[in-house]
Amino acid sequence: MTSTTGNGTAVDLTGVVRSFGRAGRTVRAVDGIDLSIDRGETVALLGRNGAGKSTTIGLLLGLDEPDTGRVRVLGRSAQQAVRAGLVGAMLQDGQPIQRVTVRELVAFVASTYPKPMPVPEALALAGLGEYADRRVDKLSGGQVQRVRFAVALAGNPELIVLDEPTAALDVEARRAFWDSMRAYARRGNTVLFSTHYLEEADGNADRIVVVDRGRIVADGTGDAIRSSVGSGLVSFDLAGGPTGGLELLPGVVAVEVSGDRALLRTDDSDATVVELARRGMIRDLRVSRATLEDAFLALTSPAAATAVTAVTAVTAPTDSEAEVV
Repeated sequence: MTSTTGNGTAVDLTGVVRSFGRAGRTVRAVDGIDLSIDRGETVALLGRNGAGKSTTIGLLLGLDEPDTGRVRVLGRSAQQAVRAGLVGAMLQDGQPIQRVTVRELVAFVASTYPKPMPVPEALALAGLGEYADRRVDKLSGGQVQRVRFAVALAGNPELIVLDEPTAALDVEARRAFWDSMRAYARRGNTVLFSTHYLEEADGNADRIVVVDRGRIVADGTGDAIRSSVGSGLVSFDLAGGPTGGLELLPGVVAVEVSGDRALLRTDDSDATVVELARRGMIRDLRVSRATLEDAFLALTSPAAATAVTAVTAVTAPTDSEAEVV
């Protein structure tokens, strides 16, 4: 996806903390997040259930206030940006009004904004042209989700925030939804979406921000995040051999041992394998490229939680150039 960054900052979170009391104790849902998103970027917020994604989104939409820190959206407070119609949102909860047509619903919502998007334009962007005169309660689940997207577009926002927008949709409906979202993004608008579908984050975002336990643990492209925990995976049977010193092998950035099998995360698979061969440690050797899922699991594992500093993955320029807890 082509980013149109460089026109200023759309989202700026600085030192944001938000805690909730629960069962006699305090849970810190957002724990000192710093996040900046340029205008025109499409950013995925990726994390497990309870990681703090929806709490962060609620803060961005002015639905909640941070305990400490600052939230700025398009140069204003979150509440000011929403009231001005600069921000559109699709949240997990809520259903469109029933017993009205798609066109009637979108037109009603558009009428509440100071500078709305023309209704035909919102319907076209959401892929709803052929359903405009159909009642909302007669649509399929995927079509209703597109209606919710059209409603989010009705105010002609510069930024749209999507909280798990394709949850419970089938593959075809998910594909249709992302086609619509990309059409909106190509107009130079900013998109922030949360998801637990790793392939959606990898395929539809310029940047992926991984959140775990209320903190950002990685921020960059999919390739950069994979590289941050070792772009290659080398596994082999230990055959009763020692595990000490595996972390010192060339290229190795992390070691996992399960039973009698070792998994090495490495940024130089060739060098790692050569040294293993020299040591005679190549029983049932397997080499593969790390996936985004591998990186995500490594970054959000219990062991990773002990790290003091979050991993930040930033891509270097090439020659051609994202729930309530």
